[in-house]
Amino acid sequence: MFVIIVYDAAPKRGLKLLKYLRQHLTWIQNSVFEGEVTESHFEKIKSSISSIINKKEDTVIYYAFGSRMYSKRGVIGIEKNETDSFI
Repeated sequence: MFVIIVYDAAPKRGLKLLKYLRQHLTWIQNSVFEGEVTESHFEKIKSSISSIINKKEDTVIYYAFGSRMYSKRGVIGIEKNETDSFI
């Protein structure tokens, strides 16, 4: 599945989220991540996010698609983190 995660968290927890999500997804910009994961891996990510954030102060929004095939990604302006892989 293809997922997009966006968050708004207090600075200390935001830094923890950044570090955690960079291990599992591609960092796109500031508080935005995307990537291909299995359903079980995504459940683990959501569980870990729940343990990092304060649910009364922070917000994490995710979009989950069955496949990247039906999504289109565009950028207007500067691409902060190239998502293309090269060898």
